[in-house]
Amino acid sequence: MPIIVFMNSFLASIGRSVLGLCTAVGRLTLFGAETVSHLVRPPFYPMEFLAQMLRIGYFSLPVVGLTTLFTGGALALQIYAGGSRFNAESVVPSIVAIGMVRELGPVLGGLMVAGRVSASIAAELGTMRVTEQIDALTTLSTNPMKYLVVPRVLAATLSLPVLVLIGDIIGVLGGYLVGVSRLDFNGAVYIQNTVDFLEAWDVLSGLCKAAVFGFIVALMGCYHGYNSGRGAQGVGQATTNAVVTASILILAANYILTELFFAA
Repeated sequence: MPIIVFMNSFLASIGRSVLGLCTAVGRLTLFGAETVSHLVRPPFYPMEFLAQMLRIGYFSLPVVGLTTLFTGGALALQIYAGGSRFNAESVVPSIVAIGMVRELGPVLGGLMVAGRVSASIAAELGTMRVTEQIDALTTLSTNPMKYLVVPRVLAATLSLPVLVLIGDIIGVLGGYLVGVSRLDFNGAVYIQNTVDFLEAWDVLSGLCKAAVFGFIVALMGCYHGYNSGRGAQGVGQATTNAVVTASILILAANYILTELFFAA
């Protein structure tokens, strides 16, 4: 009898977890669909959109730039160390460039922006929810989705590809600086190898990934902040959940997009 009770309790806990997951996925899907539907319907708030472009895009540039600079340098060192075992040191420029623009640039840029922007958006909207400012917007006949969510999602979706493109350039530059100063590469040869092996689709695929990652970053911040619990604890939990879910979804989306773009 105790075994039956334990099994029933165990299966019930699994069922509750699955139903809770399905509920969360459904709510997030409906929130995302509503956000996309509002992107093409007036009214529009261009000044709010420009302000978010500045906050999300311009102010994130130092973080993304420094991250990709050191990543490009470290990548050059690692590839040189590995390639030297097979007398393949000459592949360093091409592998650094391809690795940065295809994978590391978009993923690291997305994760860095997720840590900065998702948390900021979730904290801001969560505080507005706690202090009933979102309810006040509804009272003033202003759609909170149009005024708060849409500008942030659109700004992140458009600004992250630009950030990633700049980050790719800085990352390749980091590899170049390490290759020339530490690994005794000829500067002209390094640049020529980079240009010869890098294709346009390598860059475009990374920018497509960046746009998807930007959408995920802003959507997670807006969703968790918009549905934040009451009090300081609710806002803190929303901020944590926004960063965690955005990071996980970025990595999952990266695999799916890589499979779509480069699967044989």
